Amino acid sequence: MRKKVLMTWLMLLFGAILFLFWNNEWKYSLPTPVPVNYKPVGQGAPVDMVRKLAPKNGKPLFLHFFNPACPCSRFNIPHVQSLVKQYGGQINFAIVVISDKHYTEEDIQKKFDLKVPVLFDSSIAAACGVYSTPQAVIIDTGYKLYYRGNYNRSRYCSDKRTEYARMALESMLFKLPSAGIDQFAYKSYGCRLPSCTQ
Repeated sequence: MRKKVLMTWLMLLFGAILFLFWNNEWKYSLPTPVPVNYKPVGQGAPVDMVRKLAPKNGKPLFLHFFNPACPCSRFNIPHVQSLVKQYGGQINFAIVVISDKHYTEEDIQKKFDLKVPVLFDSSIAAACGVYSTPQAVIIDTGYKLYYRGNYNRSRYCSDKRTEYARMALESMLFKLPSAGIDQFAYKSYGCRLPSCTQ
C-alpha cells in the first residue's frame, strides 16, 4: 500500500513539473500557429499606414510589437532597450502594444524605462504581417517593409550569433548583406495576438 501511495505521489509530482515546464517554457519554443485569416506582407511591400506614425525626419522606423502579458515580450525588454540606446539617433523607435487589457503610454514607457512613442492601434500588426509578440518590424524611408521577424533565436535574446533584429538594422543602415539572418528569423515564436496564448 505504501508503495502505491508513493508511486501515485511521484507521478503527480512529475505531472505537475511537466505541466509547469510546458506552461512556462516549452510552448514558447514552438512556432506560433499562423492564424486562419492571416494575410502575409512580403519584404519590400509598401506599408502606407505608417506614414502618419513616422516622424517627418527622414529616418527609418523600428516598430516593437509588445504584449505586457507575454513572457517572451517581458524577457525581450532589455534587448529592445539596448537597440534604442545604440541606434536611437539613426532610427525612429515606437512600441506597438497589442493586448486585450488596458495600458497607458506611461505604463509602457515605465516598463521599458524609455521615452519612445507607444501606439495602441492593432491594425498596425495586420498591416505589417505580425501575428505574435515579440516581433520587430523595420520600415525603410520609402515606407516599405524592410524586415519583420524575431529579435533572436534564444527566448532570452542572449544568443549573440542570432541577433536578427540588430543584424537587420545594421544591414539597412550600413548597406550590408543580411548575413546570419536565417529561416528562424522569419518564423514567429512567442504569444499569439492579442492575448497571451500559444
